Amino acid sequence: MALKPTIYKFRVNLADTNRNQYSDINLTVAKHPSENQVRMMVRLLAFCLNSTEHLTFTKGLSDQDEPDIWELSDIGDILTWIDVGEPSSDRIKKATRKSKHTHIYTFNENKSDVWFGKNQAALRQLNVSITQLDFAPIEALTHALQRTNDLSLMISGHSLFVTLGEVNEEVTLTELQTQE
Repeated sequence: MALKPTIYKFRVNLADTNRNQYSDINLTVAKHPSENQVRMMVRLLAFCLNSTEHLTFTKGLSDQDEPDIWELSDIGDILTWIDVGEPSSDRIKKATRKSKHTHIYTFNENKSDVWFGKNQAALRQLNVSITQLDFAPIEALTHALQRTNDLSLMISGHSLFVTLGEVNEEVTLTELQTQE
């Protein structure tokens, strides 16, 4: 019998000073059985960093042909493709061909630097944005996770100020590569 995803609900108070966007968002996030809580938190933060009216979570790990998050046009074209982790350069190349904007959010403690260094030559040829998030503060946030959560997120410059329950953390964003 296949394992089912664990469902988390978030009431997000978002203040994105970079884009002058302020909103309250209700999100339901399905954590895949093979996904850890840190990766799920990065998906949530990536969603908030790119929040638009039509941005949605996809089947993610359950469907290799879809990103973790995407934004579709009214006619079904992929406007934004967002993956979390360290995808292969072939997968990223495919994403850049299918979408107008491609974003990768990497977060593993030491693996991200190794992954980027190993793939840098191939990645530099692709029109993709790659952002590294600090691992330790995200891991600290996971200790406050409940099945239903109130999350406050302020985005300012290259920092995310996140409050989840009693945990307050600053997550630094490092731009490894920007999309043209």
